[in-house]
Amino acid sequence: MAKRWVGRKGPGEAEATGKKLGAWVYKVSKKRRERCLANLQLAFPELSDSERDGLCQRVFEHYGIVTADFLNADRRTLEDVKGSMEVEGYHHMVEALDLGRGVILITGHFGNWERMSAYVSGLGHKLTVVARDTRNERLNQMVNELRSKGGTEVIPRGNAARPILERLRKNEIVGILPDQNSDEVFVPFFGHLCGTVLGPGVLSERTGAPVMPVYCVRIGTNQYRMTFEPPLTPAEWDGPKGSGMMVAIHRSLEARIRAHPEQWLWFHDRWRSARQRGYLTLPES
Repeated sequence: MAKRWVGRKGPGEAEATGKKLGAWVYKVSKKRRERCLANLQLAFPELSDSERDGLCQRVFEHYGIVTADFLNADRRTLEDVKGSMEVEGYHHMVEALDLGRGVILITGHFGNWERMSAYVSGLGHKLTVVARDTRNERLNQMVNELRSKGGTEVIPRGNAARPILERLRKNEIVGILPDQNSDEVFVPFFGHLCGTVLGPGVLSERTGAPVMPVYCVRIGTNQYRMTFEPPLTPAEWDGPKGSGMMVAIHRSLEARIRAHPEQWLWFHDRWRSARQRGYLTLPES
């Protein structure tokens, strides 16, 4: 129903509706609001309570906007997507693909990652993204249909290793969002250890595929700036195989989030595993 409702609106009206929805969720969802504020306190202790609260509300409004934008995707043509995008550093991806080992494209739940995948697929590249299935079967089907409409293939997390290797061997692009809680390895993030997956680092070491960050930042109504960064070099880190690359990935993510903190998913419990291991103390919520 929400898709049909938002899908009738133009881009500006859809974004305005989404912003109002995000502001409403901010008010009524105490659990998510408290988690967002706790994470912001962890990452930005220098901010006042009122500054963090204002930032928290903008986070919810941003995710309302990008959710409405995604539900509005059926109305967009490839020309619409390209026309809304400023692009920087695209040559980095072209050069990486010229190596013939595929590319591991890294982004986060930041900015508008769905627009990013639609744009990359729209350029004619074979892009497969690794995504966690939702618990709702119908919602999962709708989300994947919207993604595939733009040419992006989706494979579920869990048993993704073999399909990823197959696509990298074909010199295709695999998109991964490794910015959610895990406990495979702990790396620095905003001055504290956080749990993360090892997959992208291990896959890069195994295949030689470059790991390239890309970020799609919202800069105005229906306007975005997408930046392809140069391939990452693993950081020196005393940990299991692949952990040095995960440190480098999180350094890249942190720098981009610091520049646009309202555009990252702060209401996700990113430091849950670190808190459970005793690496930091945050209030449960």
